[in-house]
Amino acid sequence: MGIHSLFSVLLVVLLSGCAINPVTGKSELALYSMPENEEIALGKKAFPEAVQRMQGEYNDPGLKNYVTAIGMRLAKVSHRPDLPYVFKVVNDSSPNAFAVPGGNIAITRGLLVALENEAQLAAVLGHEVGHVTAKHSVQNLQRGVLLNIGLQVLSISSSGTSYSALARQAGQVAGALLESSYSREEEREADRLGIDYMVKAQYSPRGAVELQEFFAKKSGEGEPQWVQGLFRTHPFSRERMRDNQEYIDSNYSWALHNETYGSGEGDFKRAMAPLLKTSEAYNDYDKAREKEQAKDLAGAIGLYEQAVRKAPQQALLQSALGMAYLKNNSPDQAKKSLSRAVQLDGEYYESHFGLGYLYLRENNPALAKEHLQKSMKLMPTLGSAFFLAESYELTGEPAKAHALYGQVAGADPSGNLGRSAAARYRALGGAGRR
Repeated sequence: MGIHSLFSVLLVVLLSGCAINPVTGKSELALYSMPENEEIALGKKAFPEAVQRMQGEYNDPGLKNYVTAIGMRLAKVSHRPDLPYVFKVVNDSSPNAFAVPGGNIAITRGLLVALENEAQLAAVLGHEVGHVTAKHSVQNLQRGVLLNIGLQVLSISSSGTSYSALARQAGQVAGALLESSYSREEEREADRLGIDYMVKAQYSPRGAVELQEFFAKKSGEGEPQWVQGLFRTHPFSRERMRDNQEYIDSNYSWALHNETYGSGEGDFKRAMAPLLKTSEAYNDYDKAREKEQAKDLAGAIGLYEQAVRKAPQQALLQSALGMAYLKNNSPDQAKKSLSRAVQLDGEYYESHFGLGYLYLRENNPALAKEHLQKSMKLMPTLGSAFFLAESYELTGEPAKAHALYGQVAGADPSGNLGRSAAARYRALGGAGRR
């Protein structure tokens, strides 16, 4: 084959791997040009687990509606206004925000409480909308090793009641999206798009300036939560801050002192008031988690109890206290706290997992199965899969138990749970096939 023919073949290969950037309208080289419907489907599968990994959704309907209204105000003036956008506040103390393909965007409690006005919040959400419209999350998957797994997630349906290959794959995609870091160029593009969107939505671009100045301060302080949170996935630099200031000066200086483009400080403070009342309790919660990680379980329980006294209506605090009691071999206290957590908010996997385990140990497999199935639906884990299989075994459903033990054994062949599951799988071999 001659040089000309080789070039022609290469050109065909390259062109077949090009995708149109929705923001720039330019053709870009891509390993796989993901159609919008697949991008949306992938986001719908990965986003719920990403939220669970970030301690679940913060349960405040008023705050959720407020954040959603701001997010949608930005999304409607973006390059992709017709995506099915979803905005959530996740109950994680680390300051962060993230976007999942297809229009799924979250901001953490830890970042939200650090902001001062609505324009700053619009700058954060506008930046994340920019990541979505420019398909940065999809590009991150393509640069990594998870594109094929993401495509498999789209091609398989799940019942949500077993620890299937799909569940593990969806978890891998969610984890990769949370852990992946954007390039400097992607951050710069998302910054500019976010500024464009917030001005189109009639927010003052001063909010973006204030946000970058605040980030510069936090970057200089080197606080672990910021280093491990926002700055790990969204690299910050003073050069980036200067670029944003120059972009605003060049394009939107006229909006800086225009009263039509406001900060929304009053509305922001009203929406944030209930959340700020829980701040002290969550400070205790953060300290308790540190003690728990340091194996000081008694100290952790003391701080969790203190946090619950300050904010007894916060389900995550009740759940954390219940799980600590469980580790401390205090089942009655654990059951009380975990039951309260589920009563306050039944959409966090860990509370159901803890209750399912407790009911199993109390020889109440029917109730155990109910909670473990819910835990698996919210976020499949090896532990919940194993104990759900045990529940099936005890409720006279050997075929379900056999299948689920087999999946756990296959997913964790060298681990304790995997080996135990393999033993039960073999023991149920005949009964499981009936």
